[in-house]
Amino acid sequence: MVNLASRWRTIRCLNGNIVIRRQRHYHHHHSHHPLRRSILKKLSPPLHYQCFGSTSQRPQYSEAVNLFTPNKRISYLIRNGQISEARALFDEMPHRNIVTWNSMITGYVRRREMAKARKLFDEMPDRDVVSWNLMILGYVSCGGRWLQEGRRMFDEMPERDSVSWNTMISGYARNGRMDEALQLFDGMQEQNVVSWNAMVTGFLQNGDVDRAIEIFMRMPKKDSASLSALVSGLIRNGELDEANKILLKSRRKDDDSGDLIHAFNILLAGYGQNGRVDEARHLFDQIPSYNGGEKDSGQFRRNLVSWNSMIMCYVKAGDVFSARILFDQMKERDTISWNTMISGYVHMSHTDQAWILFQEMPNPDTLTWNSMISGFAQKGNLELARALFERMPQKNLVSWNSMIAGYEDNGDYKGATELYRQMLLEGEKPDRHTLSSVLSVCSGFAALHLGMQIHQQVTKTVIPDIPINNSLITMYSRCGAITEARTIFDEVKLQKEVISWNAMIGGYAFHGFAAEALELFELMKRLKVPPTYITFISVLNACAHAGLVKEGRTHFKSMVCDFGIEPRIEHFASLVDIVGRHGQLEEAMDLINSMPFQPDKAVWGALLGACRVHNNVELARVAAEALMKLEPESSAPYVLLHNMYADAGQWDNATEMRMMMERNNIRKQPGYSWVDSSCSI
Repeated sequence: MVNLASRWRTIRCLNGNIVIRRQRHYHHHHSHHPLRRSILKKLSPPLHYQCFGSTSQRPQYSEAVNLFTPNKRISYLIRNGQISEARALFDEMPHRNIVTWNSMITGYVRRREMAKARKLFDEMPDRDVVSWNLMILGYVSCGGRWLQEGRRMFDEMPERDSVSWNTMISGYARNGRMDEALQLFDGMQEQNVVSWNAMVTGFLQNGDVDRAIEIFMRMPKKDSASLSALVSGLIRNGELDEANKILLKSRRKDDDSGDLIHAFNILLAGYGQNGRVDEARHLFDQIPSYNGGEKDSGQFRRNLVSWNSMIMCYVKAGDVFSARILFDQMKERDTISWNTMISGYVHMSHTDQAWILFQEMPNPDTLTWNSMISGFAQKGNLELARALFERMPQKNLVSWNSMIAGYEDNGDYKGATELYRQMLLEGEKPDRHTLSSVLSVCSGFAALHLGMQIHQQVTKTVIPDIPINNSLITMYSRCGAITEARTIFDEVKLQKEVISWNAMIGGYAFHGFAAEALELFELMKRLKVPPTYITFISVLNACAHAGLVKEGRTHFKSMVCDFGIEPRIEHFASLVDIVGRHGQLEEAMDLINSMPFQPDKAVWGALLGACRVHNNVELARVAAEALMKLEPESSAPYVLLHNMYADAGQWDNATEMRMMMERNNIRKQPGYSWVDSSCSI
């Protein structure tokens, strides 16, 4: 009888597992024996049992198949931020492999939850180099005291690869510890291009440009990222000229390399960010254009990014004419090309040209629609902006914010609140920009009830930042809820900025709390918060309300001499109001005549109001006539001067004012009052 078992041989796999394989050759006269075929078939193990683990003796292939799906699910959950669901699935799995453990550790490392990552790492039955590298990456990314823990794990690793070394070097570099990074770098048996790039980037991040260039020049081999990283770092350090020299030298060494174009594009953008348009154009002109079939040859040629970067340089400088010339020369354009040109026109208020391009654009995206909506809203054409908004194929949060801000900027507070209500009904969640705009709307027409509801939404939906708190202070101040405004002002504590102080001081001054406004201003100076021109407008208004003439002059002089703030027309109007209310009308007139610019309606209005209080008809006529020229359709100066003539018994002059109003078709404007009847959005 044939020894069938001898027909099998065992082979040890490279991974240590054992494969049982049937011998292919045996005596030919047995090959077709029916009984033999039957016995061999029974003896032959199934495919998934042919590879046994050298230790566990479990069917590894079958287990790998079974683990593929849950491992993939864990990775998916982690990528989508569902770490709790991933951990629940991990805990339910009866069997896990290294991929399972590493995936779970990756999730914790990404969230900087190093304690949980370390606990899993310590519980792992087996680890590979990826497991160690993940932990080191997590520790060095956290920085500070965690960096030392990362180094300790690096030293304990049973086996390191290039990723281990490069991760540790980059960690030291990001934390400004270049001596230790250099020591590790020099200790590597074999540095690769990533190691060299990490050192170059590290020195640039720490402002050591000379050492970075030295390391770059010593590199035995460079990849496409090497030159780009150097150029980008030099731009961040303000060394654009040095970046240009290195680029041109690299161009001479490797004239046909297509990798160069990325670095050239980075420098183009750098020139644009720094307003150096002429240098950008000179660099752009040194990049060859496509000629026929060279487009896909991989040679050094302009690409779409080059054209878009140069157009963006012109747009940022406000030169849309030169930008348009380049745009028209482009043989092919992408969405960025169109959007850059359209946004440039919008920024320069050339909405007619932007509209023409918008209609020509093959496939406008959401950014294009939002640019046009903002452009028309900035020009005050809310009807066309709203029509575009309604036609949009797909709105995003920026679309809603642009339209609401457009209503707010143009004083259409009702339109803003109605659109905000529609936004909520359609399920779009507001962000800080939305809430800030709606709070400004509430400030504009003193809608305290609506403002309080928005405040509740702020508390529920976002963590209030400085701009939101400033908007809340302004809203409550404008609505007369001074106590609530001061409560928020005091709660923000160290997060105050000059806008916060201006809002609170302005609120006190606007509602006649002059003493509180001036007291807060003194506190602001003691805390070394530098005031702005807006601060002094509120301070001078507070002095005017309280009749503090001497203090008003002192603050005006301090603004110029102590803080170097050039007086604006608003400051002169406030000072005219201060001295005029005190009856010093001749001084007020001298102040107007000494102004370095033409007085506006606020200045003449302040003088006219003071003349009305102190019955100075002569100067009142001068102020009223000036206002009539500035605001020909306003009835206020006519009515005020008519009443002053009547009070003084100058009936002929009073009649003259009335006849002048009729002759100029001026009608008295009716008064009105706000009645807040909306207790809900």
